[in-house]
Amino acid sequence: MSLQAGEWRERIDDPDAGLVDGFQSGFPVERRPFRAVGDAVGTDEADALARVERLADEGIFRRFGPVLNPPVIGSSTLAAVGVPEDRFDEVAEVINGYRQVNHNYRRDHEWNMWFVVTAGSLERRDEILAEIADRTGCEVLNLPMLTDYYIDLEFPVVNGDRFARESFSETAVDATRISENAAGDLSDFEADLLLEIQDGFPLTSTPYADVADAVGADVDDVLDAIERLRGDGCIKRIGCVVNHVVTGFDSNCMVVWDVPDEDLDDRGTAVGGLPYVTLCYHRPRREEQDWPYSVFTMIHGRDPDAVDEKIDELASEHLPYDHERLYSTETLKQTGARYEDLV
Repeated sequence: MSLQAGEWRERIDDPDAGLVDGFQSGFPVERRPFRAVGDAVGTDEADALARVERLADEGIFRRFGPVLNPPVIGSSTLAAVGVPEDRFDEVAEVINGYRQVNHNYRRDHEWNMWFVVTAGSLERRDEILAEIADRTGCEVLNLPMLTDYYIDLEFPVVNGDRFARESFSETAVDATRISENAAGDLSDFEADLLLEIQDGFPLTSTPYADVADAVGADVDDVLDAIERLRGDGCIKRIGCVVNHVVTGFDSNCMVVWDVPDEDLDDRGTAVGGLPYVTLCYHRPRREEQDWPYSVFTMIHGRDPDAVDEKIDELASEHLPYDHERLYSTETLKQTGARYEDLV
């Protein structure tokens, strides 16, 4: 069963709300994690597990488990193609057929299909982009992330906030350089473990023991490795991934800005700290493809007019540069980062 936006609030109680807003990160790394989760939300182990299963079935959670960090583990990029309308479905089917394509959206722009490719190496990532160009006959705009100013799709939703980060009183923002050649310095065991958990944890009372069985390891070794991978940044967080559309944050816009190079870090960190900006990062210009934009921002809100007002505010007060608004009009694919192998 799947709930439509607006219906979900009528169906949840206080323990559900505690799960939705309290466990987008910080899921316990211990043998019986749902005991601790149940204690935290005022119920018992079996009921906490059953609630997570139901919230996933209803579409409030898209998945449950680790959120991997592609720039640390391997190589990831945002790419776009401009597709004639009469070939749109055909090209989307080709692109979505790649396991390594984890997000794909139609956007209202000349470059109308935007997707993310995540692979275990830069070489494999670029092979996939070349294959897509060859198979579709479409020019590919390749825009890897160069600097992360603020990226976090963890936000409270059991509230009346207009924007995704509005309830956050303070967030850390800095200019983090991103390498396209990351390899994560993974051992064979860590690589096998990440591949096993990339789709999430099994929804059982003993998820880590089940993962250990799957990779042929001792559960304590799995617990230690997951803590280590989280500490090293290979795992960004562990918890529920909330479906922001179902929970009401269904108005979003990617805005691209032509920020002068000498202003990138100052402007990027300032904008990344604003309580209505969900994502802010620097990607390369592609002047040869008529793409002059260097800073990308995302705003997730509940009301499209309010989102537009905040973009106007960005343009007038924080980013007084040429820009374009690329509204998402259709979700073509949305999963967690997926790998076929890890180098």
